[in-house]
Amino acid sequence: MSPLIVETIGHSAVITMNHPPANTWTLASLQLLRDTIDKLNQDRHIRALVITGAGAKFFSAGADLNQFAAADKGHAATVAAAFGAAFEMLSAFRGVSIAAINGYAMGGGLEVALACDIRLAEEQAQLALPEASVGLLPCAGGTQNLTALVGEGWAKRMILCGERLNAATALTIGLVEEVVATGTVLQHALALAAKVANQSPASVRACKQLIQSGRNMPRNQALPMERELFVALFDTEDQQEGVKAFLEKRSAHWRNA
Repeated sequence: MSPLIVETIGHSAVITMNHPPANTWTLASLQLLRDTIDKLNQDRHIRALVITGAGAKFFSAGADLNQFAAADKGHAATVAAAFGAAFEMLSAFRGVSIAAINGYAMGGGLEVALACDIRLAEEQAQLALPEASVGLLPCAGGTQNLTALVGEGWAKRMILCGERLNAATALTIGLVEEVVATGTVLQHALALAAKVANQSPASVRACKQLIQSGRNMPRNQALPMERELFVALFDTEDQQEGVKAFLEKRSAHWRNA
């Protein structure tokens, strides 16, 4: 049984974490996620990516702690590097990535959602970064990505105090963008992903690059970059198609070129 199930729906890829009972991450599944996203990046047909968990209870409970029981520092370094490679590949996905959080999102399970562009959660979902309670820390972007989303205060409450949030609180602080009814998050995520197909793929790539660069780039550098990427779009066929379609009052036919 593969720990990841991948299927295509329209212009969207759906990745389902499938490692029962809690959809935990292992070295093998992290490497598979990295390789899967690398392949999707090369598929011009794919415009969006949705990641969710198999079953009704867990999105993902994070790392399989059995792999750390021997306190092997070398293995810990290997796993940490695999987390970084996989989740940073996800963050850099050229299209739009959406986490469809269908249950508990704990530790590396929340970190994979944090690596996505957008997060939707079902109303019963619980979210936490409890690594410090087992003598570890979030090593897959959690300390940085959570702080960027919700600010230092809430990041410290969740990481330093081990506070677990329900979906309503996560929505209030900006950790998720929408809360939906139980059993419907994949449907809502796919509907949002379908909207991406209406956008120029080249424009989406450039806009995502600019938004994410703003996390660590001074504004006096980001604003000139914004103008440079705007002009660079005029080298694409999709720019010409987009303007022409608007003037002709029809839908654009994107070629991702």
